[in-house]
Amino acid sequence: MADGVPAAEVYETLATPEGVDRAFAKLDQIKSDIVWWEAGAQPPQLLADGEVVMSTGYNGRLFSAMVSEGKPFAIVWDGQVQEYDLFAVPKGAPNKDEALEYIKFATSTKPLADQSKWIAYGPPRRSSQSLVGLFEDGKTEMAPHMPTNPANMGNALVSSYDYWVDHETEMTERFNVWLSK
Repeated sequence: MADGVPAAEVYETLATPEGVDRAFAKLDQIKSDIVWWEAGAQPPQLLADGEVVMSTGYNGRLFSAMVSEGKPFAIVWDGQVQEYDLFAVPKGAPNKDEALEYIKFATSTKPLADQSKWIAYGPPRRSSQSLVGLFEDGKTEMAPHMPTNPANMGNALVSSYDYWVDHETEMTERFNVWLSK
């Protein structure tokens, strides 16, 4: 995307050798300016300390730094990468029915919207969007801070599990070689 590929075409482009070369050529251009982070707490700290002027990061961590700690940050949603969390019930689980009932509850409209009272992770259900209310501080409207807010989704890249299942090993190997140079 940093090289002009529209979000909707990223995985189609990366599925070609030329697309992968293009991505790594872009990485070559910025390599000397990259500050790597390994834990979710690092991006807000790097920003707060002035070690970086922009960063990727988990939106919940950045929101917390902005609202709870008063940090002068702003999230740029253009080009966000969305990942999904999942529930799974292991085959043969002794409490399968109870687990399925919990999943039914936890993924229903109101509970998903209610989560936004505590963290800025967007509810994946469209039916939850209109029910998103205030943060636990009782004054911060959460809807603008949700990655799934329609206003924030215009150029979102939804991670492709199909792509990564087929290409993760080769991309990780190439990235590690690139990183070591």
